[in-house]
Amino acid sequence: MTPLPHTHSCFVCGEFNAHGLKLRFTTDGRSVHSRFTPQAEHIGFKGVTHGGILATVLDEIMVWAVAVSTRRFAYCAEMTVRFHQPGRTNEELLLSAELVTNRRNKLFEAKADLRDATGQLVASATGKYLPIPSAEIPAMLSELVGDLSLIDPSTSAAL
Repeated sequence: MTPLPHTHSCFVCGEFNAHGLKLRFTTDGRSVHSRFTPQAEHIGFKGVTHGGILATVLDEIMVWAVAVSTRRFAYCAEMTVRFHQPGRTNEELLLSAELVTNRRNKLFEAKADLRDATGQLVASATGKYLPIPSAEIPAMLSELVGDLSLIDPSTSAAL
């Protein structure tokens, strides 16, 4: 598995965001993976991770799945999340995502799963993503940390 870049300030992957989750993502070139252990500050009900936090990490991993498969970053336009069982705090969750459809580089569709350590499905999501306009790419690239070779920022066509 190859590590993917992360950002300075993103709530999910930002290394300098004091309130962030600091997740790191890896890829096999097709799908993207990560691990997340919700903490007490992520609760909704006692011992149960807030659904909004789970939806947030599902969105983030789908963004990376789009980037890996299309070499373009995208904003979420629509996301559907299904919660299958509670995600418990202090228990590691495994994330995976992949691109499902690329509609002529104008709309991307992805899917993601969030499972507990036993493999039980905690939540699943599908999302539709729109490519980030090229004028916004330079500012976004200035936030990235790590090996950019999988997303090749040297050409505008890559992002």
